[in-house]
Amino acid sequence: MKPPGHIAIIMDGNGRWARSRSRPRTFGHDQGVKALERTARAAADLGVEYLTVFAFSTENWARPSSEVEFLFELLQETVNEELDKLQEEEDFIIKFIGRREELSRDLKQAIERIEEVSKDNDGLRLTVAFNYGGRKEIIDAAKNHMKNFDDIQKAAAALDENTFAESFYDPGMPDVDLLIRTGGEKRISNFLLWQLIYAELYFTPTLWPDFDSEDLEKAVADFNERSRRFGRVPDEGS
Repeated sequence: MKPPGHIAIIMDGNGRWARSRSRPRTFGHDQGVKALERTARAAADLGVEYLTVFAFSTENWARPSSEVEFLFELLQETVNEELDKLQEEEDFIIKFIGRREELSRDLKQAIERIEEVSKDNDGLRLTVAFNYGGRKEIIDAAKNHMKNFDDIQKAAAALDENTFAESFYDPGMPDVDLLIRTGGEKRISNFLLWQLIYAELYFTPTLWPDFDSEDLEKAVADFNERSRRFGRVPDEGS
């Protein structure tokens, strides 16, 4: 089975999973971390090079403050425990994308630490999108591009797809090959709008805490059955 080079996942369904078990939403988020760890290991076993997951969107601030506070605490715990274990045991490179100015000092320090200690690893590159929005990334990239020039005419003259992409949160991130969304919804929810240009989309009703290596393999098998044309006319007989 040939793996996609870059898989992105919208990890949806934690709250519904918990509610179906008469448990609080926070319990679902806890179990979602376990799903992330096993899915990342499964992706590495398949030979995937890049895995990017959507953990907290800029729109998620509209959730109850108690849930938002829990998610921030859970992220710091996840960075210090599960992600640290992945970078040590699996040699993962850990990266975060999103706006960091609204994060606590302790959380920012935890993120910076794990990025630093894992940067020279050579395993799967696991990127966590936290306090992330696709439109905001594009806006921030435009602002960052402008900072490199002393007038707008020079900035415009130097702008193309490649130079613009250099101003994104992670300039080295390749375009997504396969986007997986769990939980049954069929939308991309402001995730990686630039990088999803020719991604294949795969939607599964499986709620994120239940997602496992078998579900990942099904998604990859489906991906391998598709004909990716990138805007070109298909060959005869295809």
